[in-house]
Amino acid sequence: MAPLAAILLAGGLLSACGGDGGKPELVWYINPDSGGQDAVAAECSTDDYTISTQVLPQDAGQQRIQLARRLAAKDPSIDLMSIDPPFTAEFADAGFLAEVPQDAKAQLEEQGTFKGAMDAATWKDKLVVFPFWSNTQVLWYRKSFVEKAGIDMSKPVTWDQIIDAAAENDAKIGVQANKYEGYVVWINALVEGAGGHILEDAGEGVDAKITLADEAGQDAAAVVEKLATSEAAPADLSVSNEGTAGSTFGSDAGSFQVNWTFIWHNYDDSAPDVAKDIGYARYPQTVEGEESRPPYGGIGIGVSAFSEQKDLALEAAQCLTGPEMQGINADKTGNMPASTKGYEYPALKKQYPDDLLELFQTSVDAAAPRTVTPYWSDVSGSIQNIWHPPRSVDKDTPERSSVFIEDVLKGGDLL
Repeated sequence: MAPLAAILLAGGLLSACGGDGGKPELVWYINPDSGGQDAVAAECSTDDYTISTQVLPQDAGQQRIQLARRLAAKDPSIDLMSIDPPFTAEFADAGFLAEVPQDAKAQLEEQGTFKGAMDAATWKDKLVVFPFWSNTQVLWYRKSFVEKAGIDMSKPVTWDQIIDAAAENDAKIGVQANKYEGYVVWINALVEGAGGHILEDAGEGVDAKITLADEAGQDAAAVVEKLATSEAAPADLSVSNEGTAGSTFGSDAGSFQVNWTFIWHNYDDSAPDVAKDIGYARYPQTVEGEESRPPYGGIGIGVSAFSEQKDLALEAAQCLTGPEMQGINADKTGNMPASTKGYEYPALKKQYPDDLLELFQTSVDAAAPRTVTPYWSDVSGSIQNIWHPPRSVDKDTPERSSVFIEDVLKGGDLL
């Protein structure tokens, strides 16, 4: 065992031991949030067990690394874990996750879990995580800006339209284009919105068909290139993330941004004038006339195959992902439920307009999850290497990245 893994394992074992012979403690490794997961952990703790939380790093890639190290060492101190969808297949394929029981799967279906959430939680026809929250991106706009630019937001808009409108009116568009997973989320949505895919036949593993160089990939590259070389590009485009996109939008040059559901309350306290000026619409079309495929994000709760309290952990996961718990989490964090019944939580009706809640749900239904493959980390890293910085993207980028992905997957090159 590597020294770092040994240290992590020893620390984890100490934290999992009650030492007082009391009721079992289930340890849930969570991604950082504003208290939603801690709240539902308290709600789902019972006379039979207590659920405690351990916070993972902010960066999704670092979350994956920390969990993978512990699970590869068969660390019994992890009972439950919050997993980003791109890593579900990798963990399941490695045998790290316990399969979701049929009765729990039936409950998830009965509460109206979105198809995209179930698909992202499934590997080789088996449900391997419990969908907890499902996020999507929408197009946020400044109402004052679109009035000035003369854009009818009641109709679908394209990336070309919003880039042209911002460039012609001295405004900036907020996107995620740093060299990280968020950039690949944008690229994937552009490709899917043009009717294509980054990969096909993902079940073939390293022999999956790489289709990023097809026409849809060309369409996606054209959008990135257009924004990156236009007056609508913010100065920090190459290091932009969800937070900086929000800052661009909230500035005097704000016009549009694509971002997750948390944006609705992002400016309530810090910039109330901006909060009053926010409008929302379906994610922009890559190709005019073709329905957009918004990004899909979220968290699924997995049960470790190495937990010494697996039955209790599976029972707890079923509680944690019930509609009320999804609603409590959404109320506290802005991360929307993974089911239609979760959206019925009364506090959400008070926090969000009905048409915005409807937009979130239709966007999740139409969303394009990243390819479910155990090799997603390699695919994503390969795309980041070739497509970054955004100003370097041109018509040759999709082909170059396709070649590089194949080389990486088959061991001919390294990230």
